[in-house]
Amino acid sequence: MRLSVWIFILKFEFSPSARINAEHIGREAQPVIIIDDAFHGAQALVDLATRVQFTPIGPYYPGIRAQIDKTFTQSLSDAIQPYLHVHLGIKKPTWIGDCFFSMVTRRPEDLTPIQRLPHYDGIEENRIAIVYFLCDAKHGGTAYYRHLSSGFETISAERFGGYKDLLESEIHESGLPPPRYIGDGAPLFARTKVFDAAFNRMLIYRGSILHCSATESMPTFSADPEVGRLTINAFLNPI
Repeated sequence: MRLSVWIFILKFEFSPSARINAEHIGREAQPVIIIDDAFHGAQALVDLATRVQFTPIGPYYPGIRAQIDKTFTQSLSDAIQPYLHVHLGIKKPTWIGDCFFSMVTRRPEDLTPIQRLPHYDGIEENRIAIVYFLCDAKHGGTAYYRHLSSGFETISAERFGGYKDLLESEIHESGLPPPRYIGDGAPLFARTKVFDAAFNRMLIYRGSILHCSATESMPTFSADPEVGRLTINAFLNPI
């Protein structure tokens, strides 16, 4: 039986064999932290995902999610703080946010208009996004983009209004992208970087970066956590 209300019994702790690197992407040279062999109990997370209740959450994510409790979210934010300081220059003692099991289950022909475009997770300067792969490379990865006409790779509070107006004007003139996953981003965007999925790999980056799941060649849209594109996604804000 799947549980709709549940207690998360695990805390996040980095594996002793975790390999931590950072890469600066695009013309804006935004840092992305890449951590391989990240968690000491990755398979236990997959096992737990088979016992929780997934549902659609919000209009943007093309699939289903299950919220993870605050204990895990806090332990995750505590664990990554040293790397946020070193690689992103962010030193904050306390974070709040949400953390989810996520599965891409929507087929390309069923994508809504907003799901056919790169997105950003917030315009706050230090909002952090995390994607942690509990699946392998055949399930794609995460891709990052540049908006061609503006040159923007991140959307800040200062850029938000102009970017929104320009993108709406372009879509009004040329129409929405067809119902498919984004791929190279043409004609309105260009892909600047893609990091492949790998089991137990974590990516950490500012939520203001234009990005999307790289799922255009994914072989299955299964809702089974042991078969489909299972990730943990977290969105954190400093307080």
